[in-house]
Amino acid sequence: MAVLGATGRMGAAVIRLIAGSGDLALSGAAAEAGHPGLGQDAGAAAGVGVLGVHVTASVTAAVAGAEVAIDFSNAAAVGSNLDACLAERCALVMGTTGLSPLHLGLIEQASRRIPIVYGRNMSVGVAVLTELARMATQLLGSEADIEIVEAHHRNKVDAPSGTALQLGEAVAGVLGRRIEDVTARDRFVQRAPRSPGSIGFSSVRAGQIVGDHEVLFALEEETLRLEHRALDRSTFARGALRAARWVAGRTPGLYGMTDVLGLARPQA
Repeated sequence: MAVLGATGRMGAAVIRLIAGSGDLALSGAAAEAGHPGLGQDAGAAAGVGVLGVHVTASVTAAVAGAEVAIDFSNAAAVGSNLDACLAERCALVMGTTGLSPLHLGLIEQASRRIPIVYGRNMSVGVAVLTELARMATQLLGSEADIEIVEAHHRNKVDAPSGTALQLGEAVAGVLGRRIEDVTARDRFVQRAPRSPGSIGFSSVRAGQIVGDHEVLFALEEETLRLEHRALDRSTFARGALRAARWVAGRTPGLYGMTDVLGLARPQA
């Protein structure tokens, strides 16, 4: 198994879990060119001791011989990471956030040739939260004001979070709307009453918050709150490894955590 973005928080968390798994082996580790961790043993850098795999700037070298690659790098590396996995026919678990429509298009194209699990959040709990949000929207969406609130650590650069957008897309899909048409983000500028049918987004950036997400359904006499709180970053890494085990040997296609967990609904 190869880890792309191996020197980041998530990459290191994945490496630690691989080292302690008993059934998985780290075969390659990549980081961006110029990173001070290049050349270091990936296991030692992650705090689990020497694993005999050194961090390289060559994604091609990192994925060579790997059955699955797990990517927690950055949006700028998406194209080159996909190219390397395509060249090696290596399955991919893509957990990088902050992707543009162009990046998503590249992922979709690559999934025609290799199996890819893409998820803005690899947590099992968030996958369940997304399904619960869909269910609540089916029952309450026509009469509820819907708000999505997310909180992360001070260093997270994208807002709203990819997970918040995932939740919003799930809700909007049930309502038969496009997320772009119903999103309300900047009420400081808007200074107007709430638009009927809109989905509000609020973001908090503070301290070392790992990741909190809430979907709120406000009715006239009651409020329903669906909440997920990540207590440790390893929950995302654990979900990514679950996805990696699942996607190995699959036919080419674009999959999500709902597929990994058996929650995906048959296509109509």
